[in-house]
Amino acid sequence: MRIWAIANQKGGVGKTTSVVSLGGLLAKEGKRVLIMDLDPHGSLTSYFKYDPDSIEQSAFDLFMHQGKVPDGLPEQLITSTSCQGLDLLPASTALATLERRMVGVDGMGLIISKALAMLWDQYDYVLIDNSPSLGVLMINALAASQQLVVPVQTEFLAIKGLERMMHTLGMVIRSQKSNLQHMILPTMFDRRTQASAQSLRTIKQTWGDEVWRYAIPVDTKFRDASMAGLVPSALDNSTHGVRAYRKLLETLKEKSPNGL
Repeated sequence: MRIWAIANQKGGVGKTTSVVSLGGLLAKEGKRVLIMDLDPHGSLTSYFKYDPDSIEQSAFDLFMHQGKVPDGLPEQLITSTSCQGLDLLPASTALATLERRMVGVDGMGLIISKALAMLWDQYDYVLIDNSPSLGVLMINALAASQQLVVPVQTEFLAIKGLERMMHTLGMVIRSQKSNLQHMILPTMFDRRTQASAQSLRTIKQTWGDEVWRYAIPVDTKFRDASMAGLVPSALDNSTHGVRAYRKLLETLKEKSPNGL
C-alpha cells in the first residue's frame, strides 16, 4: 500500500481536485484506491454527493475509542463513489470538535496509521485530503503517509500559506526523526497572466528541487466534473488539467520507494 497525503495550511489551493484527479487515474489503471477525507469541511465527501453534516458513519468514528481502533471499524466506514475501483472514507463536520475532545488522550496522532494497517491488503493506494490547519488531523495524515503533496495556487497569497506549510513540515520531520518525502505542486496556473507566471517563478526560485517541474493549469472542466460528481478523467480524459495530473502521477510513482 502506498499512502499519499495532500495537504496545505491554506484552503482553496486544489487539494480535493488533486485527490480526485489522481485517485481517478489510478483506479482507471486497475489499482484499488481509497480516498480519505480528513477535512471537517468535507469537500471530498461533498464531491461525491454525500452530506458531511448528516452522514452517519465517517472518519470521525475512528477517533472515538480512546486512541484505539476496533477491529473491522475502518472497513465499515468505507463507501463507494461514482468511479469503479475508487472508494471513499468520508468526513463529517464533527471532525471540527476533535481538538477539544481529544485533550489528554494518548496515542491520538497514530489513529489513521492504525486504521490503514487494518486495510493494508485491500488497497494499492490511499490518498488523504486534509484540513487546512495544523492539528490532530494533519498530524495523523503526515504520520501515516510515505509521500506528501503540497498544492499551492500560483498567486502571492498562496505563497505565504506555503511558507507556513513548509515550516510545519520541518517541525514534523524533526519530531518524527524521519524524512517524509514531499513535493510542492503548483496549481491553477494561468500562463496568460503575468501574476501567475511571476508566482510560479518565485515558487521555483524559493524551493528549487522540492517543486514539481510542471504546473496544473486552470481548467474549467474540473468545476464541471465536481458538479457531476465524477472524477475529471471520467468527464473528459483529454483536457489540459487531466493530462497534467497524469504527468504528476508518473512522477509520484517514480518517487515511491516501492511504487506500484
